[in-house]
Amino acid sequence: MKKKKVRKMKITKFEKLLYMTAFLCLISTMVFKIFCGASVGHLSMSVEKLKFDISEQEKKIESLNMQVNELTSFTEVQDVVKNMGLSYNNQNVIIINE
Repeated sequence: MKKKKVRKMKITKFEKLLYMTAFLCLISTMVFKIFCGASVGHLSMSVEKLKFDISEQEKKIESLNMQVNELTSFTEVQDVVKNMGLSYNNQNVIIINE
């Protein structure tokens, strides 16, 4: 009986280069994905903070608008006029339509 020759498969330099390139691409893709995910998380936190700041400013604006409406009400104007010693004359009032 004749023994079969066992041939060893040798990895060529091109195959080594190909495997190393594939491995480096895989690792760089994972690192890139991690950094991009962290960046997106940071941006979403910034957006939420800005939304919160905007809502706080809107609340302040609404409060200031309410104060303006209270101070420009007819009774408030009459009180100021009386405190200044003036009299209210309805004929001198001009109504402006917007």
